[in-house]
Amino acid sequence: MRQLHGKRSYLLFPLALFYWGVLFWRNIFYAVGFFLTQKLPVPVISVGNLTVGGTGKTPMVIYLAQELEGMGKKVAIISRGYKRKTTGTLVVSDGEKIVTSWEEAGDEPYLMAKRLPMIAVVVDEARYRGGLHAVQQFNPEVILLDDAFQHRQLERDLDIVLLNSQDVPQAYKLLPYGRLREPWFYLRRADIVFWTKVNLTRGSSGRSPHAAIRSKPLQAKVPVFSSRMVADSLLRDSAGNGVQLTQIKGKKVYLFCGIGDPESFRSLIQKAGANIIGFRVFQDHHHYIKAEVGGIIEDAAVLGAEMIITTEKDSFKMERFLTEEDSIHSLGIGFVPSAEGERALVEMIERLW
Repeated sequence: MRQLHGKRSYLLFPLALFYWGVLFWRNIFYAVGFFLTQKLPVPVISVGNLTVGGTGKTPMVIYLAQELEGMGKKVAIISRGYKRKTTGTLVVSDGEKIVTSWEEAGDEPYLMAKRLPMIAVVVDEARYRGGLHAVQQFNPEVILLDDAFQHRQLERDLDIVLLNSQDVPQAYKLLPYGRLREPWFYLRRADIVFWTKVNLTRGSSGRSPHAAIRSKPLQAKVPVFSSRMVADSLLRDSAGNGVQLTQIKGKKVYLFCGIGDPESFRSLIQKAGANIIGFRVFQDHHHYIKAEVGGIIEDAAVLGAEMIITTEKDSFKMERFLTEEDSIHSLGIGFVPSAEGERALVEMIERLW
């Protein structure tokens, strides 16, 4: 959802108050046990956020899955499958191969399945049902929940919350007035918090997060650490051919994407030294049509672009519209916690068994 700007946003303030009241009583009912929770027979780790989109949850889930695999644990991932064309329980990957399309699975679960070929990925709007299916079918030792901080029906053993260090204070107001899903107060439910993208500072101060919001997580008395977003060393085209990221230095590059934080994507390409001559932004989870892809290729040609680059999440959604002559490269990104954050996180994970 895009944040509304200007005077019009103040018209939504009463709705934000109403939304706050609903959240307040919902959390009270969970706290006193009026709303029941369900527990899976294996440890559950949740990755979520306090705001709408753009914090880097998908790279964090991929990072966690790889870390857990390195610890010898069998992992399964459960996601809602936002904006998918299906409902109910759906297996995206059985840990050996992807068994459905991105339209049926949702773009982020499909991306996780592509990046994690040895891990089962299941989507279900009812996370307990999806988790139970994963336990019965794939026998994992740990479940990763994607985007589930507000999904309290399923108990979790470790709650990780991500905050985008590049957000401005105005973003941290309740929906629909701002981008907050919950007030800062409820961050106390988390076990550990990471500020993400601290290496992509866009403000004039040269420091992130913004001073006005830097202390907010500390007030919740939760361990807080920083993390970086890093670009993969290779850019890949639709045929899987790779180009070293260093080779785009000084080249005229046209960018497009449909993600929650497009400016972070731009920043990564800028840091690689590219000369960005065009940048087209679509809404997060955008479904491309042939005319849009054709328009992007045409615009890039008119501007004299030497390369067209998009995100990994966008790439597979427009491949079917490309001809053999078309060349669009995609950039993958990774989550890298600070050394202190990684140590704290590993200690928390090891205590689950």
